[in-house]
Amino acid sequence: MRPYRDEDDYWRIRAFLREVFLLNDRREHSWPVARLDYWRWHVVENCGALPNIEDYIFLWETPDGQLAAVLNPEGRGEVFPQVHPAHATPALFEEMLDVAEARLSVEREGQRTLQVWECVGDEVRQAILARRGYTRGDWPEHAYYRAVGATPLPEVALPPGYCVRSLGERDELPARSWASWRAFHPDEPDEAYQGWAWYDNIQRMPLYRRDLDIVAEAPDGSIAAFCTLWYDDATRTGMFEPVGTVPEHQRRGLGRAVMAEGLRRLARMGGTLAVVGGFNAGARALYDSVMGADVRIYERWVKNF
Repeated sequence: MRPYRDEDDYWRIRAFLREVFLLNDRREHSWPVARLDYWRWHVVENCGALPNIEDYIFLWETPDGQLAAVLNPEGRGEVFPQVHPAHATPALFEEMLDVAEARLSVEREGQRTLQVWECVGDEVRQAILARRGYTRGDWPEHAYYRAVGATPLPEVALPPGYCVRSLGERDELPARSWASWRAFHPDEPDEAYQGWAWYDNIQRMPLYRRDLDIVAEAPDGSIAAFCTLWYDDATRTGMFEPVGTVPEHQRRGLGRAVMAEGLRRLARMGGTLAVVGGFNAGARALYDSVMGADVRIYERWVKNF
């Protein structure tokens, strides 16, 4: 095991995640590479979930220098063990937990705490977590998978006056940012809005394509709904993140419309799988209607010590 060193490590991790994702039949026993990029450029740099990535990533290498496992958080005190299937032993998982508890746990209310994400059904890992004093937490993530091309794509009728299109040039970034604020912070005052400069980081991500940054335009020209699709041609997989609708335009099928357009564009470029994750009931209802019944559940296991 060694800590993260430099930018070269980041690109090695990206290649590792692509390999592991394919070996795991493109199911999220590890992150898709798009999720790693989104974590780095948005969750860390825009949202300030961590001060940097350099102090929070740990790598396990084989004797010949190949990556066997990567441990990283998403936010403080919340970790994702990502292991190559050829090295997925209970001993390695326990060692990763040792490192996570010592180096990535956080102090809250006078005690250390750590959250570990695990897929429902992995009985070996769940038994290890339970033995070490972890208990299941709340808010499991539902990960949806839709094969593209296997079944007809959904057709969604738009309300009169609305249209679905790609995001415009740079001068539309303020409107896109405002729509995101309204969709994800509906109960916060407008004065709390901090501007749109964060979207520059979104467009810096290696997989970003403006033709896959899809919006629904309202009759007044404002952005009413949106989704961004991150296409990784190495795995032929598209990941939706984020998907949202401005409150006054909800319940008009706009979320389904932008996602359906994303699926059509993914199919045209040769993509064969779409993925999206959701926590709350509203998001899951949308994804049930667009993505179908292929769902895996990922639980957080929590330990206080």
